[in-house]
Amino acid sequence: MPRYFAIIPAAGTGARFGASRPKQYLDLNGRPLIYHTLAALAACPLIERVWVVLAPDDPCWAQYDWSGLGPKVDSVRCGGATRAESVLNGLQAAAMVAAEDDWVLVHDAARPCLTPALLTTLCQELADDPVGGLLAVPVADTLKRANAEQRVAATEPRAGLWQAQTPQMFRHGLLTRALAAQRDVTDEAGAIEAAGLQPKLVASSTSNLKVTYPADLALAALILREQANS
Repeated sequence: MPRYFAIIPAAGTGARFGASRPKQYLDLNGRPLIYHTLAALAACPLIERVWVVLAPDDPCWAQYDWSGLGPKVDSVRCGGATRAESVLNGLQAAAMVAAEDDWVLVHDAARPCLTPALLTTLCQELADDPVGGLLAVPVADTLKRANAEQRVAATEPRAGLWQAQTPQMFRHGLLTRALAAQRDVTDEAGAIEAAGLQPKLVASSTSNLKVTYPADLALAALILREQANS
């Protein structure tokens, strides 16, 4: 039976957030943001190990106590200049224990509100899938394409459009080969698509948000408190 592993690319600086340190280390309900992300994956009984891919010169990781996450979580300092490079380096590190057909779930470091229910749904729906897939939500807002003057150039039809989230789940061997061939993609599904395959979209929730701007951090704090009280 295939096993399940997870990789968290965490080598970025979070420049769009504008904080004094990488956003994955900002306080979120008394813990570093990434702690909540890791806790969600480490608590999943299917996932055997979670690798956090750090920048080689990351100064923050060692400042915190991660022991509460248990023995599944491990850090590797092999982050690259892009997300794709960091994930590929993480896959190569995982190759010490992961087989060709084992599942790898790649999850954003700054997406801390992943629920056990969504994680279970993703794993169950893709367990026998020949390609793999990702959590996503249908686009609800009207989409406008801007011109160079930041005026509306066109309204884009939203029918059939989905907003990609993470985790994105693919076989270790397939994802390694796809990312090695496509190092400029912004998510793992993009590499799989470039290989001529069609990842499956698994319906998610808008609560599984990615923290990109300061307002997102406040919203994530509210969501986590609600989840803890439910």
